[in-house]
Amino acid sequence: MGYPWEIPRNDISYPIKFFGQVAEGQGGKREWVGGENVRAFAYDVPIPGFRTKNTISLRLWSTRVAAEDFDLAAFNSGDYSKAGEAHANAERICYVLYPGDATEEGKQLRLKQQYTLCSASIQDIMARFKERSKGALNWDALPSKVAIQMNDTHPTLCVPELLRILIDEEGLAWDEAWKITQATVAYTNHTVLPEALEKWPLTTFQKLLPRHVEIIETIDEQFMSFVAGNVEKSELESKIASMRILENVDLPASIQSLLPPKPVREKAKKVKPVTDAAIKENGTKSPVKEAAAEEEEEEEEEVVPPKPASTVRMANLCVIAGHKVNGVAAIHSQIVIDEVFNDFYQLWPEKFQNKTNGVTPRRWLKFCNPELSSVITKWLGSEEWVLDTKQLSGLRNFADNKELQQEWVNAKVARKAKLAAYIKSKTGYTINPNALFDIQVKRIHEYKRQLLNIMGVIYRYKKMKEMSEKERAAKYVPRVVMFGGKAFATYWQAKRIVKLITDVAATVNNDPEIGDLLKVIMVPDYNVSVAEVLIPASELSQHISTAGMEASGTSNMKFSMNGCVLIGTLDGANVEIREEVGEDNFFLFGAYAHEIAGLRADRAAGKFQPDPRFEEVKSFIRSGVFGDYDYNELLGSLEGDSGYGRGDYFLVGHDFPAYIECQDKVDEAYRDQQRWTRMSIMNTAGSYTFSSDRTIHEYAKDIWEITPSPLE
Repeated sequence: MGYPWEIPRNDISYPIKFFGQVAEGQGGKREWVGGENVRAFAYDVPIPGFRTKNTISLRLWSTRVAAEDFDLAAFNSGDYSKAGEAHANAERICYVLYPGDATEEGKQLRLKQQYTLCSASIQDIMARFKERSKGALNWDALPSKVAIQMNDTHPTLCVPELLRILIDEEGLAWDEAWKITQATVAYTNHTVLPEALEKWPLTTFQKLLPRHVEIIETIDEQFMSFVAGNVEKSELESKIASMRILENVDLPASIQSLLPPKPVREKAKKVKPVTDAAIKENGTKSPVKEAAAEEEEEEEEEVVPPKPASTVRMANLCVIAGHKVNGVAAIHSQIVIDEVFNDFYQLWPEKFQNKTNGVTPRRWLKFCNPELSSVITKWLGSEEWVLDTKQLSGLRNFADNKELQQEWVNAKVARKAKLAAYIKSKTGYTINPNALFDIQVKRIHEYKRQLLNIMGVIYRYKKMKEMSEKERAAKYVPRVVMFGGKAFATYWQAKRIVKLITDVAATVNNDPEIGDLLKVIMVPDYNVSVAEVLIPASELSQHISTAGMEASGTSNMKFSMNGCVLIGTLDGANVEIREEVGEDNFFLFGAYAHEIAGLRADRAAGKFQPDPRFEEVKSFIRSGVFGDYDYNELLGSLEGDSGYGRGDYFLVGHDFPAYIECQDKVDEAYRDQQRWTRMSIMNTAGSYTFSSDRTIHEYAKDIWEITPSPLE
């Protein structure tokens, strides 16, 4: 069954081409011919607003081929697979979004998906623009009518595709097409992780999209010429190496001529082995004398390392082509200009901006938390806060009011009861609704440090086991620690972390000695609908990424908006959330972003001394108390000083002592329910600035340069 709100638009379709070759047509025009042809068909999903009289459409695409592409002759001869091969290839594009790309086939399929979205959407935009021009077609007006925001690097192919259509199909000259393209597209960076700044093998690109490679090569060469005219000659070679689009590709002659000639390397001579006999004969270490004459004439040999693979750096293409580049949190945008794209920033400082992310209060507060929304509306005197979140700051005036605090607690209790029932139905575990609900839900990744969280849980459990019942009750408040999220199919370390969480849960949740004092839950099949149950019931939420590695995060905003207190590092939007809600209403721990590089260098130099409590947790895991699974691969990543998968790159060991001490402060604060409720109210009050309304207005004003058009 299909999605009922997905409306097929069989009247709207566009051709999509893969493979083939580029030929020279009349007048030197480049023509992309041959290859595999499919069609992208439109589907529209209506998007209603809040208290609006109109809807907008989200346009999606599906791929298929024409009926005549069915090979009837092959079918009649019994070769059924070949008969439907074209149909299968086309439909495969939309089967699974972002398939694994460990194989060449996976890379091709993923690139096909990205190109299909870009090409179909660009063709659709162009068709609408031409239709609305009513015969007076002026391509220079395109940037004033169309804004294309490349959200991360996945839609980067918008750039060469827009150029291809303007040049090859509409007949524009390169300079004019490039000017229009640059004024139309902008780029939002969402990550500082090197592996997430997409690079595609040039060979895959050349095979699948040959015309686009030609266009990218031209952009690359022209950009390098621009760099050559704007940087010191002494820096030119290093700047080109870091900034050009094509990595590990020979420089064009026009650029090579601008660089100083490289010195000729002396060839390394092959040295013969030294033996004890030679030492005795000569009294010194010398090569063995051989009788054969050809040995004396042996040619010199040079060891040439293999050339690294040529790649297309999509992020560099985005920065070069986009008229604006933005990060999604203040600290992230600073890292973007200081580290990730510093060379580009020095060239074009005016391009770079910050646009801190936001979330919609309609879905993430009013809809998913009606109990708390009613309390807020009562105390603010109206429901205007739903469209003007600045009014939430007015809750600060009532944060110490006992009546509000009691109503606030009642709303939270109601949502916790619903979550407890949900957990029971999905996992079979019964949890105490009066316990502290501690939640970390996000993609499973080493930098997000679910491993730090579960190791903290293990330390807590071990200490509980060493105490008497009375000591446990005095030291710890009852707590339910919940995890949710998905690990990428081939990300084995992330899957090991999930395995550890579930093993710990199986042990802790069935320990009668601990009972309701500690429970661990891995919420199955986490998605947005599940988040709408979890977030309103949360009391503590963990946003504990290695500082400087999280671009922004938006779940931290959703939790804070629902009166959840955060524990976290100074990373991503945590920095701004802490400023808005108040330092006393945020549990902070861990290294700062500017310290990370130095700490990693110290680790590589063997200067790091792990905390005994951290070593205690690792030994406890290895003892087999959580089952017989071999966790050496996982724990080994936290050990050693350097090497692939070693050296604790994400600084779990460094931050562990501060983390468990900060968790002790959480227990202390939660015991004082009046204090905790005040902290909760202050979080909701301070979340007003993290509305997506504010974010969208900033994009509209500063990047898209459009003004509101109110509907009467």
